[in-house]
Formats: sequence, structure tokens, C-alpha cells
Amino acid sequence: MHVIILGATGFIGRALSQSLVEEGYEVVALSRNQIRGREILGDQVKIVEWDSKSAEGWASHVNGAYAIVNLVGENLSSGRWTQERKKSILESRLKAGKAVNMAIQLAQSKPKVVIQASAIGYYGSRSDEILDESSPPGEGFLSEVTVKWEDSTKEVESQVRRVIIRTGLVLGRGGGILSRLVRPFRFFLGGPPGSGKQWFSWIHLDDEVSAIRFLMEREDLQGAFNLTAPEQLMIKDFYHILGKAMRRPSWLPIPGFVLRLLYGEMAQETILSGQRVVPKRLLEAGYKFIYPQAGEAIKEILG
Repeated sequence: MHVIILGATGFIGRALSQSLVEEGYEVVALSRNQIRGREILGDQVKIVEWDSKSAEGWASHVNGAYAIVNLVGENLSSGRWTQERKKSILESRLKAGKAVNMAIQLAQSKPKVVIQASAIGYYGSRSDEILDESSPPGEGFLSEVTVKWEDSTKEVESQVRRVIIRTGLVLGRGGGILSRLVRPFRFFLGGPPGSGKQWFSWIHLDDEVSAIRFLMEREDLQGAFNLTAPEQLMIKDFYHILGKAMRRPSWLPIPGFVLRLLYGEMAQETILSGQRVVPKRLLEAGYKFIYPQAGEAIKEILG
């Protein structure tokens, strides 16, 4: 069986590709640069070059595929959200979704499932409200983007099973948000951003990959699933756990106004706001978390 992954060279995509290969799947990774894709993913993954906006060059691989996993999306937190950057963030997601729709429409033998990436930004900033998959979308740019991101492949539901993964903040080695959070601690400058009372909904990379595979292989599951750990904690508590693991103090907060000056709207929506998200549907389906608590997750990652 083969699985097609869009966004395979990203943080989650790399780990998912490796996991699938180890389990005997053939992985077809779409990349805008075939040479770079091979350097990142190795020889065990079939690299197919594409233009990031159409089905040209890879539609033939959809025939008989077990699954398509669409993880494509420009990084949301790498800088200020200018109008040009906002447009690029949204278009990268919509173009990939359109390409998936086209490829499935052309395929004579449809895949069994499409896994569509999304994020907990869907819910917007909701203070202490507990958010599960039945909660409506929130307000703001992130919510607007994720709603359209999810809808980008909605039309395939008439032909194949579709699963939406609303992913939290992914913690793991070799990238992700944790690599940025640990840097200040090395200089004894660790501390939460702003008030520290915003909710921090996270998931270990191993659980992210394992949950994707769980949802991919369970043919009775469809619709939206929150991919976050069951533990609920505020970011100040997360920083305390992280500081303890690194044997560093975590008492020096970063003032919110400084972050707003540096990053503007992006800081407000991704750093100074949070969501209290629970993986209700994933737990009800019987998924068992490998790392349900942040202390265990950080200890594994930092070794």
C-alpha cells in the first residue's frame, strides 16, 4: 500500500514518512525540489516533484493509493503578518487543497482516505472555555485561515472518507516550537510570554504521528479531530516544567508589549493567546496517548 504525503519535508511530515516506511508502507512524497526532498527524506521515500498548486506530475500516483495526507501550509509564526504574508499563508493552503481535489477527481481508483491538516487556531482565543470538536470557529486571522484550510478539500467527501486533524503545538526533537522555547533557558532567561495564563494545548510529535496513523487506518472514523494531549495546562506551568527539566529558573516573563512591538498581530494570536483544547473524539475512539503529560514528553525530548 502506498501513501501520498503533501508537505512531507516539514517537521510532522518527516516523522510521519519515517514511521510509515518502518511499518511497510510505500511513501510518495511531493516536493517542489526533488533533490532537496531526497536529502531530507532519504532513499526509502519516493520523491515526486510538483508545482505546489496542481495535480500535474503526481495525479497518476493517486490511483490505488491507500491515503493522501495533506500537511501543506506556510509557517504561521516565522515573522510579522504583513498583508502580503497573510495572502501567502492562505494561498499556500488553498492551492494545495485544490490540487488534492483535482488529483482525486482524475483518479479512476480513489484513495480510501484523505487526511486534511488544520490547527487549533480554528477556535480562536476563548479564555478558559473548554474546546472540543463540536465548538464553533472563533474570530481572527488564524480562525479565518483554518476554516478555509479545512474547506479546501471538502468536495472530496462525496468520493472518499475525509479526516481533519486540528493540531496543537507539536513538541519534538529536531524542530517545532520546543526548539525555540528552550533557547532563552540556556542563558538563564527563561519565562512565559505575557501573563502566562494563556492555555497551552500541546502534543508530542510521536503522538501526532501515531494519531494520524490511527485515524488513517480506522475506516469508521471521519470528520474533525483535535490532536492535543489530554493534559490541560497554562503556559506558565509549561515553562515551569521546562525550566525544571533543564535545571534553569523560569521566573523571567517576556512582557506582552515587547512581543507586540516585535511581531504585531502574529504575537497576539499565536503567542499571547491560547486555546484550552481537549481531544474528545480521539479519546472516545480509543486512542491511547504515548505522552499524556508534559513532564514525560519534555523528559523524553531533552533526554
